[in-house]
This record gives sequence, structure tokens and C-alpha cells, in this order.
Amino acid sequence: MASGTTAPPPPGNLRRIVAASLIGTTIEWYDFFLYGSAAALVFNKLFFPDSDPLVGTLLSFLTYAVGFAARPLGALVFGHYGDRLGRKKLLVLSLLLMGGATFAIGLLPTHATIGTAAPVLLTVLRLVQGFALGGEWGGAVLLVSEHGDARRRGFWASWPQTGAPAGQLLATGVLSLLTAVLSDSAFNTWGWRIPFLLSGVLVIVGLWIRLSVDESPVFQQALAQAAARKTADKADAEQLPLVSVLRHHWRDVLVAMGARMAENISYYVITAFILVYATTSAGVSKQTALNSVLIASAVHFAVIPAWGALSDRIGRRPVYLLGAVGVGLWMFPFFRLIDTGGFGNLILAVTVGLVLHGAMYAPQAAFFSEMFATRMRYSGASIGAQFASVAAGAPAPLIATALLNDYGSSTPIALYVIAAAVLTVLAVGVAKETRYRDLSDIEPTDDVEPATARAADAHTV
Repeated sequence: MASGTTAPPPPGNLRRIVAASLIGTTIEWYDFFLYGSAAALVFNKLFFPDSDPLVGTLLSFLTYAVGFAARPLGALVFGHYGDRLGRKKLLVLSLLLMGGATFAIGLLPTHATIGTAAPVLLTVLRLVQGFALGGEWGGAVLLVSEHGDARRRGFWASWPQTGAPAGQLLATGVLSLLTAVLSDSAFNTWGWRIPFLLSGVLVIVGLWIRLSVDESPVFQQALAQAAARKTADKADAEQLPLVSVLRHHWRDVLVAMGARMAENISYYVITAFILVYATTSAGVSKQTALNSVLIASAVHFAVIPAWGALSDRIGRRPVYLLGAVGVGLWMFPFFRLIDTGGFGNLILAVTVGLVLHGAMYAPQAAFFSEMFATRMRYSGASIGAQFASVAAGAPAPLIATALLNDYGSSTPIALYVIAAAVLTVLAVGVAKETRYRDLSDIEPTDDVEPATARAADAHTV
């Protein structure tokens, strides 16, 4: 078993790894969130024009949820090959798939041109997006986690997590700019296509950067050790990563899924559903709602590394629990502030919500990475994260919109998020603290020994 105090990589190399993961995740989340914003703003008119406006929004969010349904399949496929072939190869493939699907959406004919084939094609492309994103997250955070050292792993691994608010910032910013300079007619006719077509340029940049980084040294070491063991005992066939995860780490998978509930549901309520609620119930303009999410996403981006650094000092669990409890307590004030219709109150509501969300999202990368042994880490982290998204993020805007349609009130929506927060508190509450785990372990392991923890604490960058 490797020591938990192996020398960290040179700072310049680590920063390049972080940059490659961050830029790639930013592009992929840009593509994914762009769809969510477009679903809330225009897809109901372009692809479901025969429906009542709110029903059309529900249908467009249903295609949005379909992308989440494909994420577990992406997690299984990418996790399996990522644990067998390496992190880097699969990250390049995920970027190509996501960018290609997003670019194709920008070229897609609408319902007015090809009828019911339009929403069908939209759904297929959304499935490709979900499949790609299901494999992206695990590889991106593992590439950074496995290059870094234990002492600052939470900080460095949180940077790929900033790809989510950065992608949200980029997607919302482009849409906000277009809605500001174009008339509603121009935006609905052709302007909405521009952000999707821009994805092609972003993918080229992302590929250039990702192809320049090295494979995870922890994975290469584990691969060599597994090959040596296989040579020494040819009768001992190595188990499939998925089988190993379910055999040795099923509790960790359940903890990861529970931890994702409040994080995932609150995020999509705060950033996607707000575009529906603010414009229909609070009488806020589309531009104002987009700008509030834009400003809050910038703050979200800034606080995630700070929360990650804090998790290195006090542990993953305390920071995560702070975020889950905070989000639950914030939901009623969140909707009350939006109901005022004031731009300042809208910014305050979304910003505080995303800052609290960041307390869960920032340590999540290191937390999930540290739960699993190296040769099953891609599979375990991806399965735990993406299977939860089907029950959490996928239906969140859909459920919130349906509750608003049925009750005409934000109270059931707030209670929905609070229930998710309770589940997350329970899951993280029973989990073990992981911040001193040695990521070079290739076999399942129990909690670290105090001596290892002391050694990791004494280690400097």
C-alpha cells in the first residue's frame, strides 16, 4: 500500500491539470445549462407550440429531464472504461459527444418546420448530452484529485466543480446579452441558436487543452500493480469495476446518492425553475431573472474554492452539512424575496442560495473521490453522483413547475427542497470523514489510521 505522504506534483503541472479539468467541465456545463435556460424561455414555444404556455414549459422541462435519465448510463460506461483505460481518454470522448450534440441542437428545425419530428430529435440530442455529462464529472474531478496531495485535495478538487457555475455564467450571460440586443421575435426566430452554435468553438479550445495533460499517476500506479498481481496469479481474474463497487462500496454509493439530493434539487430550483417562477408568478421580466442568475453565478464561482479549502481544515462532512442545513432554512426566505419583484431582492435570494449550495458542491469532489479505491473510483464516484441525479436534478424543475401549477404557491416547492435537505443531512451524518484517505490505495479500505492523518496534516505543498 502506498504512503499517504507521497510527494505532490510540481505546482505548475498541477495548475495545468486543474485548468484542463476546469475548462472542460465549464464547456460541458455550458452546453447542459444552456439547454435548461432555453427550455425555460423558448423551447415551449418552438417545439411544443400547441400546448398551453405552462404545459408547454412542463413538456420542455420533460425533455430537460430526459438528459438526466441518460446520465447513469454514461456513468456506467465511462466509469467502466475510465477504470480500465484511464481518465484522460474518456474525458476527451465526453467533450466531443457533448459539444457535438449541443452544436446539432443549434441547427435543429423547429416544430413549425418539421412538426412532431422536432421535439423527437431534440429529445435524442438531449439524451446524448446526458450520456456525455454522466461520464464527464467523475473523470474531471478524479484527474485533479489523483494528481494532488491529501493536505489540499479539497481545495484543488473543488476547481472542476467551479465549472458548473462558470458554465451557468457563460450560458446565462450569452442568453442575457442576446435577449438584451434582440427583439423577442428575432430571438425566438434565430437568436436562440447562436449560443448552441458557439459550443463548436468552445469544444475545439477544450480539446486542445485536455489533450496536453498527463494521465493520473495514481491510476497508472494502480494499473501497474494490478497487472503485476495478474501475472503472479493468472487464475485470479480481476473483477469488473462495477461488480467491485457493488461488492465493496455499496454503502458509499448510497451515501453519495443521499448527499446529492439537496445539492442537486436545490441547484436546479434556484437556477432553472426561478426563470419560470420569477417571470410567471412574481411578474419579473425575462431579462431581470437572467441577470440575477448571472450575478449570483459569479459569486457562486468565487466561493466554491473557499468552501473546498475549508473542507481541508475542518473536514468534508461539517462543510457539507452546513450547506444542506442552510439551503433547507433558506427556502422560505428565498421565495418571499422573489415575490417582492425587486431586482435587489432577487439577486439576494439567488446569491445566498448558491453560496449555501456551494458548501455542499465544493467538498463533494474530494469527498466522493476519497470514498472509493483507485481501480473502482471512476465507477463508484460516477454511479453515486449520476444515479442520484435521476431522482434529484432531473425532475426538480418539472416537480417545482407542477407544484406551482397545482397549488399556485411557493410553499409546496419550499417544502420539497427542505425534504431533500433532510435526506442529505441523514446521509452525510452517517458517513465517515474521508479527508485523510490515501488515494493511492487500490483495494477497499476502512477509515485511515490516526498516524496517517497526522502525517497528512504535517505534509506541506
